[in-house]
Amino acid sequence: MKKLKIILIASLLIVVAVNCSSKEEEIMKNKVDLVQNEAEQKVDVMVDGKLFTSFLYTDKLDVLKKTVLYPLVSANGIAVTRGYPLDPRPKERTDHPHHIGAWLNYGDVNGLDYWNNSDAIPAERASEMGIIRNSKITNIESGNEVGKLSVTNDWLNSDGKQILEEKTEFVFIANDGKRMVDRTTTLTALKDPVLFKDNKEGMIGIRMARQLELPSDKPAKLSDAHGNVTNVPVKDNTGVSGKYLSSEGITGLDVWGKRAKWVALSGTIDSKDVSVVIMDNPTNVGYPTYWHARGYGLFAANPLGQKIFSDGKEELNFSLKSGESVTFKYRILLLDGKGSKEQLEAEYNTYISKK
Repeated sequence: MKKLKIILIASLLIVVAVNCSSKEEEIMKNKVDLVQNEAEQKVDVMVDGKLFTSFLYTDKLDVLKKTVLYPLVSANGIAVTRGYPLDPRPKERTDHPHHIGAWLNYGDVNGLDYWNNSDAIPAERASEMGIIRNSKITNIESGNEVGKLSVTNDWLNSDGKQILEEKTEFVFIANDGKRMVDRTTTLTALKDPVLFKDNKEGMIGIRMARQLELPSDKPAKLSDAHGNVTNVPVKDNTGVSGKYLSSEGITGLDVWGKRAKWVALSGTIDSKDVSVVIMDNPTNVGYPTYWHARGYGLFAANPLGQKIFSDGKEELNFSLKSGESVTFKYRILLLDGKGSKEQLEAEYNTYISKK
């Protein structure tokens, strides 16, 4: 009888230990850790010890004329962003070196071009360009399923004069099969008024991996805000699988220049399906936004370029008076698998219903 009691107690302890271990694993799953590396001027966002993204704010890399999130990695381990120019990969395009990771800026702010700036800009055009530099990391929080990062950035002209103050909060969310970035950016005009003249180059953008481009059978010549042409040649379409779908049911290249609440880009990388979704917020200027989404890998939402996207039928020329502010809110969703319209609409409704 004594031996039986010992056996029962031992069994009970094992069961309790197993249950405690299971609960601990459940609690720790999808743990979001933010790790600042001041020497490299970046903040890594880790989920269960694996990289989700990094906030890069370095001014040591001349190619980086703004702050960016790079790379973006889905829950199933797929890097959905292009490597070039920071970490080039074979068979990817090497056009538009200013397209790095995920970013927010604009092509005409008091006549300054923040969108196209890179180390490829010749010295004689430097005065036309704007630069965004981080001035402060104001908050870093890690947690289960959610991490937060708050930063202050300065929008500068080529002489270093500050035009706008940017305050941005990133909320990084990790669920099973999902990774999300909620971005809230407030821009404040300083001493002088600020005009965001209607321009196609804006505003929240991601440069996608080669596999998430749309297959193409002809070369493209693409013009930037200054009329400079970039030749994008025909390439081997092997593995290229991107497909656009908007909240309005528009597909493919037709999403460009159309309004929509959200647009999804889905495809397959390394035999794994993934969907990348940019979601507009009803509180944003110009909602629902126009989309500057191209087949060659640029995926962007632009609420301020209305004259260009409407063929002149609309014109915004959004402006701020001295001391005035505007806030933009977006969600970037990385979803394992190819989401259906119904699933993506449900995800969008969850986003806009959050407090």
